[in-house]
Amino acid sequence: MSIFNQLPASVSGDKKTWGELRGAGQALAVAEAALSYEGLTLLITETAREAAAQSRALEFFTAGHNLPIFTFPDWETLPYDIFSPHQDIVSARLQTLASLPNSKHAVLIVPMPTLMHRIAPIDFVASRTFSYKVGEDLDRVQLQDQLSLAGYLRVETVFEHGEFAFRGSLIDIFPMGAKNPFRIDLLDDEIETLRLFDAESQRTLKAVDQVQLLPAREFPIDKEATNQFLNNWHDHFDHDPSKCPVYRDVKAGIAPQGIEYYLTLFYAETATLFDYLPAEVQLFTHSAIEGAAQHFWQDITSRYEEYGVDPERPLLPPTEVFVPFDQIFHQLKKLPRTVLTGDFLDESAGYSNHGIHGVPDIAVNAKLTNPLSQLDEFLSSGTSISGDCRVLFCAESAGRREVLTDLLKTIHIFPEEVDNWQQFNDSSHVHCITTYPIDQGLYVPSQNICLITEGELFGQQVMQRRRRSKASESPDYIFKNLAELKVGAPVVHIEHGVGRYQGLVLLDVDKSKQEFLMLTYADDAKLYVPVSSLHLISRFGGGDQVAAPLNRLGTDKWDKAKEKAAKQVRDTAVELLDIYSRRAARKGFACDDNAEDYRKFSSDFAFEETADQQEAIDAVRRDLLSTQPMDRLVCGDVGFGKTEVAMRAAFTVVSSGKQVVILVPTTLLAHQHLQNFRDRFANWAVRVEELSRFRTNKEQEDVIAATEAGKVDILISTHKLLHAKIDFSGLGLMIIDEEHRFGVRQKEKIKSLRSEVDILTMTATPIPRTLNMSMHSIRDLSIIATPPAKRLSVKTFVREQESRVTREAILREILRGGQVYYLHNDVKSIQRVADELAELVPEARINIAHGQMRERGLEQVMSDFYHQRFNVLVCTTIIETGIDIPSANTILIDRADKFGLAQLHQLRGRVGRSHHQAYAYLMLPQDKKITADATKRLEAIAAADHLGSGFTLATNDLEIRGAGELLGEEQSGHIQAIGFT
Repeated sequence: MSIFNQLPASVSGDKKTWGELRGAGQALAVAEAALSYEGLTLLITETAREAAAQSRALEFFTAGHNLPIFTFPDWETLPYDIFSPHQDIVSARLQTLASLPNSKHAVLIVPMPTLMHRIAPIDFVASRTFSYKVGEDLDRVQLQDQLSLAGYLRVETVFEHGEFAFRGSLIDIFPMGAKNPFRIDLLDDEIETLRLFDAESQRTLKAVDQVQLLPAREFPIDKEATNQFLNNWHDHFDHDPSKCPVYRDVKAGIAPQGIEYYLTLFYAETATLFDYLPAEVQLFTHSAIEGAAQHFWQDITSRYEEYGVDPERPLLPPTEVFVPFDQIFHQLKKLPRTVLTGDFLDESAGYSNHGIHGVPDIAVNAKLTNPLSQLDEFLSSGTSISGDCRVLFCAESAGRREVLTDLLKTIHIFPEEVDNWQQFNDSSHVHCITTYPIDQGLYVPSQNICLITEGELFGQQVMQRRRRSKASESPDYIFKNLAELKVGAPVVHIEHGVGRYQGLVLLDVDKSKQEFLMLTYADDAKLYVPVSSLHLISRFGGGDQVAAPLNRLGTDKWDKAKEKAAKQVRDTAVELLDIYSRRAARKGFACDDNAEDYRKFSSDFAFEETADQQEAIDAVRRDLLSTQPMDRLVCGDVGFGKTEVAMRAAFTVVSSGKQVVILVPTTLLAHQHLQNFRDRFANWAVRVEELSRFRTNKEQEDVIAATEAGKVDILISTHKLLHAKIDFSGLGLMIIDEEHRFGVRQKEKIKSLRSEVDILTMTATPIPRTLNMSMHSIRDLSIIATPPAKRLSVKTFVREQESRVTREAILREILRGGQVYYLHNDVKSIQRVADELAELVPEARINIAHGQMRERGLEQVMSDFYHQRFNVLVCTTIIETGIDIPSANTILIDRADKFGLAQLHQLRGRVGRSHHQAYAYLMLPQDKKITADATKRLEAIAAADHLGSGFTLATNDLEIRGAGELLGEEQSGHIQAIGFT
């Protein structure tokens, strides 16, 4: 059944405008036109986000038909950016470019800003695409040269697009544009088999007869292309090329970050996406693409003017990198174009309206007797002479489909399950339901047909509630989820002590089978615990799992052990209890609820908050608005958005007339926080200052005087704050960043001075003592476990120190244009190590950073590293906190066995701060034995390589080091006798 009875523009140069296409109407219009057209249907949207939404909707409306839908994704970088797109993005772009020239009966979706980039000429992709078939002869040396010239990177093991590996008669290649890598098995020089395999498990998926290999980049890097680049560089720029990192890297055969914005220099002539289009094309555009094109061109020119003055990174003029918008629309005029809009148009002017509406407000209202009353009313009003309004309900998942089906039964709607839109159209059922995550529905009164999505029924609460349900699990759930326990693992029963979990068993009780947990104790005694009493069981966290001391049932030893542990506190117990009891008893300062200002400040945040980041922000704000002094721990992995939580808290306090102090462990982190906070508070009358060794004594004295006079709103300080005597005029909030770097005495000193001050502690891996206090509800705990969009987890390898591994790790990174941290925590020998690395990897540009350098020298080195003036930084743990360098995506840690778990996690967090795959190599000495605890730490850090693993690592730290004395000064210590409950 077709909803549209008019044909789109079909003659070159013709232009039609279709109005009244609301909701998913525009996607449906394109889908129907594409299904009945034998050529390529091109859809141009205003933004990349809109392109993604239209792609999802088109897949929904064309499901069941053989209609390929291509996207040409954006690089996801700013104009003239110093970062390159991720390999997966390049892979998708190359796949589209290779497919387009011969595409018939397909759809291509492209955002306007992406369309305005100049791209490789059409013969580049065609001439560098190869295919391999079973039974063909293959020259290994020729293949290796072919792959290298095509931009593929040789590695030990293939993980990513654009990599290959030779292992005897086996050759692994991960082609661009492919979902999986393939493995060539040679018999002499003949291809015996071709098999697709999984990159993660390295296991074979299926055998194939033929594979296609696209180039690995959108530009060549062979000798001829390199010479062309160098010659063109001299023609375009009169700067000294030896001072330009981009020029030097390309000359050395390296593709640096941001090289895409020098694409023109590799070719005699570039192309546009229009050059790749087949002969038969029909064009659909959203109505606002003209405005989007002009806005993007303004961005391009303003960034060129702003950044084109750097002699070390000269920029090509905008017209050589991008296509001006007037040229874009000149090309569009050559195609038959149909403009889509939701507005109602004046039909007397030749426009046509299609009467497709968005779904009205039918949201579920749980407060009403009939929560679905609005839906019921809408469906009743949709009944016409031609019969009931036919409705397709769309749920996001199979589980949600069942929930929705049960809910609809309450208003006597029993929907028939269908696979897709086409099946719904072909069926005679009035009400149907399917599963697909489409954003918007539609209502067509003339056809008496309606598509209702789950989001329109439940508002946005469905998506957010489902996201939050995972993020907001109680922190101690980690200790009570027995599904995570292996059989034989020790557990703690609150009444009977430490035993071993032996799995679930069924026992006959009262003539029915019931499920019990079976625990074994000393002397092989067994205890059966009903599943209903799960709350009595927790994971054992007292140390070595194998050596856990099992209690004996029927004795009082467990009670004595608990009593003895309770008595093992230090003299500081009274002091600590006094601080916390005073904090609990005294009323603190309740901040003002400046809702409108807070909303404006929050809206300036450049990113979308993750669900649990928003929860942490809300929890902190609730604490600040109450009179109870706050003491909250925010635990979140590096780069997961803890700083924004601190900024929102600081704004709430400062806007209430109070001061904020931020305590950080290193000078570098203090300096970076200063820049970030000043940027974030730039539009507000807030003064932010810093106390660190980057400031002279005179500057520090001036800052202290201004702070005491109430002129400084936010003070960022290192440990100097603990020694300086500062009389704050109105301190309201203290934020401790990376608290594991401070001692107990240092932190409690601040709290004892100001027991009514709100305390916000931020860390990636809380020290065992702090985590223990949070578990016991002495402190509140918020966990940010959701990674930012597009973040990839850091691949972690534990390796013996070996030159080959070190060289490959560094080359893998710098050959993709990235940067490397090489951590060697010994200042005396750091220069020797840097010299050895320079000899091992002559392609690298190396510099050194450590804490004994002069302040200005250290600051200059870090600035040069950030601006990619060199690509390998040999450093000490000075980089442990605070340096955000998105292009640094490999870290090698020498003598990793000498670091604690929290430190290893922090150091690993220095990489993987973009959507590039990052790598961490934990290097161990070849001839020296390492301790058992060090082995456990390395196993824990290697196993917890998923995003958001900081909290899990902290619980591992509890088990390795012990939980620490709650009421003592020891931040870790063994409580093996009773475990952690």
